[in-house]
Amino acid sequence: MKFLIGDIGNTTTKICVLNNNFKILRSYNFETIKMFKGNLIKSIIRKKGNKDLNPIFLFSSVVPKVFINIKKNLKLTKYKVLEIKNLNLKKVIKINVKNKIEIGSDRIANAIGAKRFKNCLVLDFGTATTFDVIKNSVYEGGVIAPGVKLSIKNLSKATALLPLINLSSNQKNFGKNTKDALNAGFVWGYEGLINNIIDKIISKNKKKFKIILTGGYANFFKKIIKKNVTVDQDITVKGIANVYKKLI
Repeated sequence: MKFLIGDIGNTTTKICVLNNNFKILRSYNFETIKMFKGNLIKSIIRKKGNKDLNPIFLFSSVVPKVFINIKKNLKLTKYKVLEIKNLNLKKVIKINVKNKIEIGSDRIANAIGAKRFKNCLVLDFGTATTFDVIKNSVYEGGVIAPGVKLSIKNLSKATALLPLINLSSNQKNFGKNTKDALNAGFVWGYEGLINNIIDKIISKNKKKFKIILTGGYANFFKKIIKKNVTVDQDITVKGIANVYKKLI
């Protein structure tokens, strides 16, 4: 028996097929906007290596319209689609925050994926840059900052003369031209933002945290974070897989 799970983000969607031990066999990545096409899910289902799928699919989703569209496209099939927040997650992790319904499913999945480390900080470089705190295996909330890529796009879009840039880590000094000046602003700016937030979380909680990075800029910023960090691009789907294993 195989299992299908997915993480629907604002920018990208990751769908994984798991084996009967809930380990990732195959991963598929799409731009989320393309997930409005129902044939993407169906094409994954039809792939030769994906036969014998459990008819229950589990997703984390921060884009309700895409999740609804997936359900709609599979309505007349044998498959049933669930979202992790529709399940009794307190059986998997204690969530010590107000207004739990407001927490993004991806952040909850990250916390569940990191729970085994007991005290952990998960930095997710997605459309937003999120910092999620797990203390004594309890999800305690976190910090949400602007996403790197979105900030770059918005600055270029809102100005007449500033170009869209691809970040370079080779920033040794302030810029002598517009592109280098922009690169310095984003690299040094996020270096300060990330390290400052990490330091504040550690100092206010007086804990030693394992720090996990995930998302598009995880490897880029790994080099400039002052603490020891680990990159795990599957931490979110590991959390979803854990929910599937325990609750379905």
